[in-house]
Amino acid sequence: MFTEQTYTTRRETLSKQVSAGIILLLGNSESPINFRDNAYPFRQDSTFLYYFGIQSSDLAAIIDIDKGHTTIFGDELSMDAIVWMGRQETLKEKAAKSGVVDTLPSNALAQAIQAVQQQRRPIHFLPPYRASNRITLAQLLTIPLLDVAHAASVQLIKAVVAQRSIKSVDEIAEIEKAVDTSVAMHLEAMRLARPGMAEYQLAAAVNHIAQQTGGTLAYPTILTVRGEILHNHYHGNVMAEGQLLLNDSGAETAMGYAGDLTRTFPVGKRFTMVQKEAYEVVLHALQAATEALKPGTRYLDIHFLSCRMLVEGLKMLGLMHGDTDEAVAAGAHTLFFQCGTGHMIGLDVHDMEDLGEQYVGYTDTLPKDTTTFGLKSLRLGKALQPGYVLTVEPGLYFIPELIEQWKAANKLPQFIHYDKVEAFKNFGGIRIEDNVVITETGHLILGKPLAKTVSAIESIRSEAF
Repeated sequence: MFTEQTYTTRRETLSKQVSAGIILLLGNSESPINFRDNAYPFRQDSTFLYYFGIQSSDLAAIIDIDKGHTTIFGDELSMDAIVWMGRQETLKEKAAKSGVVDTLPSNALAQAIQAVQQQRRPIHFLPPYRASNRITLAQLLTIPLLDVAHAASVQLIKAVVAQRSIKSVDEIAEIEKAVDTSVAMHLEAMRLARPGMAEYQLAAAVNHIAQQTGGTLAYPTILTVRGEILHNHYHGNVMAEGQLLLNDSGAETAMGYAGDLTRTFPVGKRFTMVQKEAYEVVLHALQAATEALKPGTRYLDIHFLSCRMLVEGLKMLGLMHGDTDEAVAAGAHTLFFQCGTGHMIGLDVHDMEDLGEQYVGYTDTLPKDTTTFGLKSLRLGKALQPGYVLTVEPGLYFIPELIEQWKAANKLPQFIHYDKVEAFKNFGGIRIEDNVVITETGHLILGKPLAKTVSAIESIRSEAF
């Protein structure tokens, strides 16, 4: 946990941004895998973690804005629980570390909510992403289950987003720990990968590094020779000479902060000439996008810069032609780059995505495009501010099914050489990703250096054999 004062100040700041009433925050409960007592590893709700720092399950809190008072609701361990789990820190002790004096048992929460309702005071809550919390809110607030998400407080959502978006010095240091561990994970993969090895063997080694530091994975690892599949969590392929391996993996620290890196490298010692040329297209897009990061710049414009750089490179490869700006405006680049250039990162690998991308990555004056192919997957578009931590991750993805569809429709032939693209249908995908913090004057790439030039990667691969 951070200091007691950190959590107290965070709650005080939040209270000033919400007009009146109470703020109801629910923690997460255990999630069974196949029966109640066999649960997935517990992960606390990130917003609850941000304001209280307590990792225990089955907690809730009320921040009373009008009275300037906070209460945590939860149950102390019963003797049966102590028998199975041993003596642990009490809820009272945990609450005190976050600057909260008053705790009440879980069954007192409903009565507290009823009292607020009788007083006709506003109850602000966040949209639930877990079914159990949706049910709890429906019962507590007597709201139809299907209406719970729509009844969430937009005022509270915007206040939380504004506060959590700006990372403190302590938070940036914690994120950098996660990135450093992520760097170690990627170096291990680069050193261990061999033709004939199954992807799951390498994924296990990556996971080991994440847990070795006392944390865990920030998200399920994407480690595949089928890099054109954007979120490929299948690890059953056997790696072969001549293939590219895409490794998108990141660590989460014990305090819940995430790292998120991607590197693409040859299964053998070296890139083929075509692989090298395509890789350097992505690398140049990454470098250009990163260099342009500074306060006041819209990330939407960073995304379009990345797209233009990719088109320029694809023209050099002979896969595209025509005016670059016109090609991007028409969306021709999305045959090869279907997703966004980056997203916010913090206590979530896609930070605060549960609160809604329209609030986290966009504003009322810059709404999210939810329909245009390529843009609907861009999670961040708004102007950058000092303290934002985000990813930069351009890529090229040669998806056979998408190529076939566009070719059959002869879509945008004024920009695409389909006869040349045909040779890339089994190429796979390339992504290179860094984590960056926006500073007062520009930006800083977080974490220890991780090889990303062709020569640096080939040097590691050659030494590994």
